[in-house]
Amino acid sequence: MTPSLNSIMSRLHARHLRLLIELDEHRSLLGAASSVGLTQPGASKALQEIETTFGTALFTRTNRGLEPTAAGYCAIRYARVVQTDISNLRHDLDAILRGVGGRLAVGAIMGAVPLLMKAVSQLIAIQPEMSFEIVEDTSGSLLAQIESGRLDMALCRTCVSSSPHLLSSSLIQDETLAVIASVDHPLKGAKTLSLEQLADSRWIAYRANMPMRVQLEREFHDAGIRFPLHLVETTSILATLSLLQNLPDFVALVSIDVANQCAQHHRIQILPLSMSSVSDPYELVTRRGSQATPAMKHLAQLLLPPAQNEVPRA
Repeated sequence: MTPSLNSIMSRLHARHLRLLIELDEHRSLLGAASSVGLTQPGASKALQEIETTFGTALFTRTNRGLEPTAAGYCAIRYARVVQTDISNLRHDLDAILRGVGGRLAVGAIMGAVPLLMKAVSQLIAIQPEMSFEIVEDTSGSLLAQIESGRLDMALCRTCVSSSPHLLSSSLIQDETLAVIASVDHPLKGAKTLSLEQLADSRWIAYRANMPMRVQLEREFHDAGIRFPLHLVETTSILATLSLLQNLPDFVALVSIDVANQCAQHHRIQILPLSMSSVSDPYELVTRRGSQATPAMKHLAQLLLPPAQNEVPRA
């Protein structure tokens, strides 16, 4: 039986949480002990105290070192959440004492990066002493980082989550997609294009089962055209732009916001191809039950439509 909350609270200490996180990072008592300023016997004793507190084994010994059990992964995740909340507390207290600043860790999928950067720029103009950690990744990775406490919030999609009960979200806006190519693409100058005209082009696309990839596959299916066989799969806009600039016959599917930004600053054009299917909208996602900091509330005000204009609630 899991010990009571009072029992856990009376036995668990901050050094225990630090040790859990370092054990996850190093997967060895020696490496973790060095990071938290303990001897190896001291770290071993502290781990025994933690496992006694929770009433279950959190790690198993393997030939590769310490491997977390299912309970261990759960404890590590919440240890990181507590560490993040304490870090946020420290930064917010410092901001309150100085009357300025704060810190925010926020992520975005590639298509939402321009939208997020606009809001971050506005917030920096209002609060120049704000500190930010910006992470660009896939929705799945960003949601995992929110659940583990590594990120405060993210612009992504919850439809890929395996544990939506841990998340709160608010719709931001629909995503419009566009096809981009080099200004030297063979079909440059065309007034309109059909998907059939691009069927033989080399495509840069997201990995299978990701929302933007699913939409591209749907477009080909609905048009009765075989999906391209030889793709280059990437979520990196830098890799996408480099390929388009080096290989003029390639095309890529991106959000219209990313397409417009690329067309302004790179030798890239938006091809006149209309997409018939609708993409899933962006959502502003936080960890369910988390306390919104002033910085989170302010960024949410800049991102959310006026009718919502608050941090997602549980």
